[in-house]
This record gives sequence, C-alpha cells and structure tokens, in this order.
Amino acid sequence: MAKSTLKFKDSVAAFERLRSQIAARQFAPIYLLMGEESYFIDALCDQLASTILSPAEQAFNQITVYGKDSDAGQIVNMCRQMPMMGSYEVIIVKEAQQLRQIEKLSHYTSKPQTSTILIICHKEKSVDKRSAFYKQCNSAGEVFEAIRPRDYEIGPWLTQFIASKGLRISPKAVQMLTDHLGCDIAKISNELDKLLVSLPAGTTDITDMHIEQNVGISKDFNNFELCNAVAMQDVARAMKIADHFAHNPKDNPLLVTVMALYGQFRDMFIINYLRWLSKHKGVAFPNEMELMRTLKKSNVYAVKELSQLSLRWPNRKVFNILGLLREYDGKSKGIDAGGMNDGELLRELLLKIFMQ
Repeated sequence: MAKSTLKFKDSVAAFERLRSQIAARQFAPIYLLMGEESYFIDALCDQLASTILSPAEQAFNQITVYGKDSDAGQIVNMCRQMPMMGSYEVIIVKEAQQLRQIEKLSHYTSKPQTSTILIICHKEKSVDKRSAFYKQCNSAGEVFEAIRPRDYEIGPWLTQFIASKGLRISPKAVQMLTDHLGCDIAKISNELDKLLVSLPAGTTDITDMHIEQNVGISKDFNNFELCNAVAMQDVARAMKIADHFAHNPKDNPLLVTVMALYGQFRDMFIINYLRWLSKHKGVAFPNEMELMRTLKKSNVYAVKELSQLSLRWPNRKVFNILGLLREYDGKSKGIDAGGMNDGELLRELLLKIFMQ
C-alpha cells in the first residue's frame, strides 16, 4: 500500500472543517475516520455521536458496535434498517481495524441510504486506498485520515490548541510539555484538560510555573533550560541540569535531550548559513516572519532569541556539534555506549560541545 502523502497540517485542517460542518448539522451518510492519531478520530466520533440525534432519539436509533465482536454482514444489515421516530439511524463502528473482512462493508457503501449515518473508526493505520470500500466511502461520504505529528509540528499545534481555548502559552511551557509527553496528542490533550481545570480564574497565560505545579515537570531542570544554558555557554548551569537528569533518568531520557539539542543547533546552523548568504552572496536575510516559516517555529520571540544566540556559535563549530549529537543519538540507543549510563553520556557530550 502506498505511503500517504498527507501531512499533519492537512489532518488538522480537515479536522477543523469537519468539526464546523458537524456543528452546523451538515452530515454525510458515511464517515471513515482512520489513521495513526487516535485523538482526532475519537474527537470527531464523539462530536457526531452527541450531535446527530437528541438523547431521546439515541436510545432507539444509535447503535455502537466494536470490530472485534462484529462482522461486516451484521453491520450492513444494521445500516439498512429504517430509523424509528427519528431522522437518522446512526451506526458507529469502533476499533474497526479489528473487523474481519472490512472490505465486505462495500455491499453497503456502494449504495448508502440517506436515512443512515455510518461512522467507522479505524485506528492505528489507514484503510487500503486501493480497495472498493475506501473508494466508495470517499465518493459517497467523508474520509478523514489522522496523521501523527512530527516532533517539530507538535509545538505549533499545541500553541494553536491553547489559543483556541482563549489562552496563551510560553515557549518554555510548550517545550516542557512536549519533551515530557512526546507527540501523543491524546496524552497532551488529557494533561491540558486537567491543567485548564486547575488554573486560577482569570488566567490568560500558561507559564512554566503552571506546568511545574500541575503536571509535575520541574521548571528549572528541563531540556528547555539545558538548551538555553548550552547556547549561552553557561557550563556550570548546564552541568547542574545534567546532574539532575542523571539522578532522574526516567523523567529525562537521553534520547529526548539529544533531540532537543540537535534541533537547537540545526536551527542555529540554518540562521548562520542565511547570514553568510546575505553577507557574501547578496541574498536578503529573511525577516522574522520568513524565518519563522523556515525554522517551522510559531513564536517570533523564540526566533529572535535563536538569531542572537547563533552569533555565539560559528558554523564550523555547529557542524562539529551536529556530528557529535548524531553520535550520541546512537549511544543513547545503546550503540557503542561503552557501558556508560545516560547521565555519564550526557556529561561527556556536554563537555565535548563546550570544548568546540
């Protein structure tokens, strides 16, 4: 099966479009919700389940089945039923990736009824796009593919998600959350829901202090602070943070730290190269908005700070450091680590960076 050409931003745009249509009661006869990122699939399914029918109608006309406990023929028969005392019959198929011979749903999707709304939640992977079933869903209804974000995409999404709640979040707080929770949007959303409930009334800005108090991540000992200390060439502070990491290895895995440092030095390399092009080739240095797009950043202040910090690190040094970080990426995975633990490897890496 060909790899999807969709990107995470495409999933986000499609998600928002479908949310708006559902809220406006513009329903399709079939919804095929599929892909790796379960958060979007669950959110759309929940919205459809609570919007299409009233609570009274749901008792008669809304049926939820699970792929593992069902078969395609049974679901086709359900879809062909007429609604009782309501406008629609709603059939929700959860965990459809476990449904045996899912392609047999094409007996229904080839000619869906206008009085039935079929919602198929197919997680972990996408349906074969070459199949008749997929093509029929795409033709007669709505197909939504949930793409999992890459590490550089999660921060901008999180900032925008917080903005949709009428709040702002600091770049440091964003990195604290994403370093701790990774790219799992369902986990991040769950933590944010708990955080938003606990915020004092009138709060407009989420800070590192809020994250520390409510999520349990130290505001002083995290990858954001370590990257800042390294970029500022503050050896004492960087080694102090590394020592804290060494005593709390489960909360501060070396691989995540190496990725954070790599991202920072990669961005500085790009800025320095653009600066070199401007000086030696007459190419205009990009303005702040262009630089934000180039670096895939969502915060202009973060870009300004990176631009200033890059002056401390000429690219001949940055190039060597990027090589070191690739080497220690392997060591963090146990390749040629020489029996050293994460704390020892991090201290060694930092010393080598500062010696450049």
